[in-house]
Amino acid sequence: MVDNDREFWDRAQRVLAAVEEGCDTQSIDIDCCRSGDMLTLTPERGGQIVVNLQKPLQEIWLAAGEGGYHFRFDGQRWLDTRGRGGFFDILSRIASDSAGCVLSFEER
Repeated sequence: MVDNDREFWDRAQRVLAAVEEGCDTQSIDIDCCRSGDMLTLTPERGGQIVVNLQKPLQEIWLAAGEGGYHFRFDGQRWLDTRGRGGFFDILSRIASDSAGCVLSFEER
């Protein structure tokens, strides 16, 4: 967990910026639309992946066809609250499954 709302906000905004940058650098077209604190990713094959910030809970939420994930910062990285892994690993897997090819997202 982060110490305060400002720290959460700064860290979470860096995650959104890294996801946007990741969409721009992939080998296939992924539409990335930002609306406030929410990103909607749409691979060219279809489907949607939504990433949004939950400031009151200090969490980043990720939703896709397979379900939803909630991530909290553990001091080093954003981890799923149910122990299913890190944000960028899960996003990369879900985006790859949606796109039908290997895609990679990472923190900058």
